[in-house]
Amino acid sequence: MKINYADKFRDDLTEFRETSKRFYNGEMKMHDYKGFSGGFGTYGERGGKLGMLRLRHCGGRITKEYLDFIVESINKYEIDLIHITTCQCVQLHNLTVDVISSLIEEAWDHGIITRGGGGDYPRNVMVSPLTGVDPDEPFNLTPYAEAASEYLLGFIGVVKLPRKLKVCFSNNPDNWPHATFRDLGFVANADHTFDVYSAGGLGNNPKMGVLVATKVDPKDILYHLKAMIATFTTYGNYEQRAKARTRYMQDTLGVEGYKDAYNEKLKEVMAGEDLTLTVEPIEYKKTGDDETFTHPRVTKQKQKGLYTVFYHPIGGNPSREKLNELHKAFEKMNEVEIRCTPSQGIFIINLTAEEAKAILELTNDGANNQFERSVACIGNHICQIGLRDSQELIASCVNAVRPYNFKDGVLPIIHISGCTSSCSAHQTGTLGFRGGVKKTEEGAKPAFVFYVGGCDLQGKERFGTEYGEMEIHQIPKFFIELGQTISDTGSTYDEWVKSHHDDLISIAKKYM
Repeated sequence: MKINYADKFRDDLTEFRETSKRFYNGEMKMHDYKGFSGGFGTYGERGGKLGMLRLRHCGGRITKEYLDFIVESINKYEIDLIHITTCQCVQLHNLTVDVISSLIEEAWDHGIITRGGGGDYPRNVMVSPLTGVDPDEPFNLTPYAEAASEYLLGFIGVVKLPRKLKVCFSNNPDNWPHATFRDLGFVANADHTFDVYSAGGLGNNPKMGVLVATKVDPKDILYHLKAMIATFTTYGNYEQRAKARTRYMQDTLGVEGYKDAYNEKLKEVMAGEDLTLTVEPIEYKKTGDDETFTHPRVTKQKQKGLYTVFYHPIGGNPSREKLNELHKAFEKMNEVEIRCTPSQGIFIINLTAEEAKAILELTNDGANNQFERSVACIGNHICQIGLRDSQELIASCVNAVRPYNFKDGVLPIIHISGCTSSCSAHQTGTLGFRGGVKKTEEGAKPAFVFYVGGCDLQGKERFGTEYGEMEIHQIPKFFIELGQTISDTGSTYDEWVKSHHDDLISIAKKYM
């Protein structure tokens, strides 16, 4: 039976409102409030006067009904900063405490539960964004991910985890949600089963996941969720917050020891209760005509005559005006959905050829090439713990290289995090940056630490190597020289770097 979580969590709102008022009135420290408010999907922003709210969307799936609510809200409260996160959520920024309190309850009443959007809870369940329309996927992951999301919400306020728990589902080797190195990741196989990876993660002391089970029947995924929670609460570190993530269990137990501990908990769960899952398939009835066309931002779906359009607002920040335009366009389109990607873009699915052409025209203000599709966290002008302004850096880099009109692919997608938290997944980027400090003869200077060689593709996973610090003003200059160097060869970054790694580092060192 489906649980009404809005009603279940309703009583929590009284304490939330009272505590939030205390914080925004200056009667509570940022650190203390952060530990409380994150459980409701909200954090105070830098300066302590305004805050943000994170809307959980399983797999980044925003139906027309959810978009109705988002657009109504951003218009009603005149919200001027909307950010797509790398966990496929939508963040609303620069909110007063009264707006936050109202929005949380309104979101819940519309089926968007913000509980567990932050804090020491199961977080938003991530999914490969094109599941259900991808012609090459083994099967549609959405029903299983949504069942997992529903199940995990039931642990909020019931089980105290050491820290956050991230769960995801992947349908192809692109590994968009990083299923092979999350706290718990399900990787779909061609025979309609899952391989299960566990105890991976980014940030300090990053770890690849441990393959704990293979050929798992999808009806058994809830057993694995319960086993993961039981393993974490038994062996997770409740004393040292910095080590209270699942990946540290690989250090304390060893890889084989962790695998044994996980499977022991799995046996206990399977023997103790019936968590066998039955899901209703999600099928789109819409079809298009026989018209075909191609475009770099368009992909053909497995549904007859339907297409998907990709749109990446620079920095992952769609404007209020653009969301209003999309919302208006969707009014005459059936079964259209938005899918937020883990790289801060959006796919608009279930479009006929004519509808796709209209959406292409409507979204021509977004990224025009790989480099402009780079990923950046919200940055320290907003984030209370951020060290550097990721959004300012991505904007300055894009603006610096645009006049050179480099061919698409000459510069790659980069990942920029404002601190070590890896909110942009900078450790997986071909090139990555995270906020830091550079020591110079004139003293400490604002900088970003430079990473090279990360990869998130399944079977080729690796974390980037740290090479040193670049002062912020030097980074756009680095990309101009790198782009010119690669352009002169007539190649792309991915091809060029295979035989020019030393040249890449030599160019970078000029700016370090």
